[in-house]
Amino acid sequence: MNMSGGRSAGLEGVEDLMRVQRHHLLLGGLLLFFAGVQFRLVESFTLSERSSHFISAQLGDKGGLQAQTLWQNIPSRKVVTPPRWLGLALMSVGSVLTLKSLSMKNAG
Repeated sequence: MNMSGGRSAGLEGVEDLMRVQRHHLLLGGLLLFFAGVQFRLVESFTLSERSSHFISAQLGDKGGLQAQTLWQNIPSRKVVTPPRWLGLALMSVGSVLTLKSLSMKNAG
């Protein structure tokens, strides 16, 4: 057990691996920005039958969904309408992370 400085030699290598680098922030920022653009361009998403059944089972809407499909015999699909502010929020966070990554020094 190495007591010099309160750290063991093994943790220093882990800290180097865990440090967020420039390209990590750039990729994360660009992904968030383009996800925000996607949310701004699309008004609603229609889920597949399988995912609709999964969501209704998790939320507890299963009784109404079964009665609808039992009587009408049509596939039931949920429509998800994200709020308008979600796209702007994702674009804002993505642009801040991208600009922060461009202001960082290169590692190495």
